[in-house]
Amino acid sequence: MALGKIKADTLEHSTAGSLDTQYVVNGSAKAWCFFDGTAGTISFSDSFNGSSLSDVATGQYDMNFSSSMSNNTYPASFSGADRNDNKATSPQSSSSCRMLNRMGIDGQTASDNDDSKCQFNLHGDLA
Repeated sequence: MALGKIKADTLEHSTAGSLDTQYVVNGSAKAWCFFDGTAGTISFSDSFNGSSLSDVATGQYDMNFSSSMSNNTYPASFSGADRNDNKATSPQSSSSCRMLNRMGIDGQTASDNDDSKCQFNLHGDLA
């Protein structure tokens, strides 16, 4: 059985027009995950390009990627279910990212907080 390749520079729709395939490649998430950060042992509920997930400390999680990014300046975002959250991400390297979950209620100083519905995604260039 012979294997073949499909090569395309553009995608064309009969009524919506055409789109350069580079736009699709560059605009797609390169990694994402969903997990319960309150579980005793955390693990991916679902993920893409995630090789492992670590519970670093209260409200702090590290995700290692199956395929590395080309550098450590990729944009990433993190969110959870708790209200009044202040979420942040911190690229650690081209192969991992730290997720931080801080929560401050009614003007109180934000403190690290575990969250039950953690969601993370990143965009950028794969190595």
